[in-house]
Amino acid sequence: MTKEVIVVGAGLAGSEAAYQLAKRGIKVKLYEMKSKKKTEAHKTEKFGELVCSNSLGADNLANASGLMKEELRRMDSLLIKIADKHRVPAGQALAVDREGFSEDITKSLKAMENIEIIEEELVEIPKDKIVLIASGPLTSHGLSQKIGELTHTDYLYFYDAAAPIVTFESINMDIAYRQSRYGKGDGEYINCPMNKEEYYNFYNALVSAERVPLKAFEEEKIFDACMPVERIAMTGEKTLVFGPLKPKGLTNPKTDKMDYAVVQLRQDDKDGRLYNLVGFQTNLKWGEQKRIFSMIPGLENADFVRYGVMHRNTFINSTELLDKTLKLKNSENIYFGGQITGSEGYVSSIATGMMAAINIAHKLEGKAPLILDDRSAIGAMVKYITEEKKNFQPMGPNFGIIRGLDGERIRDKKERYMRISQIALDYLDSKLGEI
Repeated sequence: MTKEVIVVGAGLAGSEAAYQLAKRGIKVKLYEMKSKKKTEAHKTEKFGELVCSNSLGADNLANASGLMKEELRRMDSLLIKIADKHRVPAGQALAVDREGFSEDITKSLKAMENIEIIEEELVEIPKDKIVLIASGPLTSHGLSQKIGELTHTDYLYFYDAAAPIVTFESINMDIAYRQSRYGKGDGEYINCPMNKEEYYNFYNALVSAERVPLKAFEEEKIFDACMPVERIAMTGEKTLVFGPLKPKGLTNPKTDKMDYAVVQLRQDDKDGRLYNLVGFQTNLKWGEQKRIFSMIPGLENADFVRYGVMHRNTFINSTELLDKTLKLKNSENIYFGGQITGSEGYVSSIATGMMAAINIAHKLEGKAPLILDDRSAIGAMVKYITEEKKNFQPMGPNFGIIRGLDGERIRDKKERYMRISQIALDYLDSKLGEI
């Protein structure tokens, strides 16, 4: 097989992937259509353009995003190197000068001898070449159709609203209780009970909370199955009690009575470390979500690893379609990286773009695949998007998906996360010889 790879999209994932391949002596044809056809969100023709924010998140090891960035530094990430160079003051976060960041990425890739830039939209996916699709959450309609044909699905996954997720260890089980409605099942749900006063305090805060203004291309198209909880509440003060917060079929074992309202949490991962708030798809601002959802009894100290979001997004059902090298299971030469895989956020995009590229390089060089396990933040993200699950939704780096401490108990959360990060980095260092 010729050592040539087509990379689709020069966003964060595609730019990182192109660099990782080119530095290994592999020729790259990098397709980027922005000079001729922009998406609704992009403003410039530069590569690695940051759209929503200039922040790449926390940059300390007590934060999973900070851990992932440190892992990327140790794996020679071009984009994190450029981000560090263009850092602007932002406390403990890694924020960058947006224009300088994108311009530096563009210049760096254009200067690499193994990279050919093709300023066109890729409308046909070649079957006889290795292709890495990193076209992002705003993939063009034409390419979306071709991906649908490749994956044997009629559509990619679009969602209008997604619910917040909290860690199990942060749920106050002295207040909450396990029980399935009407005694059916094995108590899979965790229930947070509310009395009448608690419910109305919560309700009044919810209906008056600030929501995220939608962009023109994110027009609100609300379906019954994913109507934001605040919109449900606005239809009547008791609507939630007869909807997602209905207490029917539940008896609080602490009082032997039915509560006035109940918020249910459902397990979101295989290991039971993450739980989502059932029926709590929302478009509230993140600060408002933290304030209001912490009013729910049992969630007063909840650790939110993902807040609810509502926007247009495009991603494949990676948990069914991709293997652990980020290759399409039904193809020998199609790989995916970036947000189209369901890896949420800037840093995860860089990480999955890098991992797909490294595994392509290893395949071309006859080396064993590089599979990082969930001791590392990068490995945990790849595991999350490739391990089969019933209700797959995008997620960014968080300690809920990274392997915890085996038998080692550290009560202080910051110290515990620092210890997990140190284990992750020691593990990664032991794997660097494979790269």
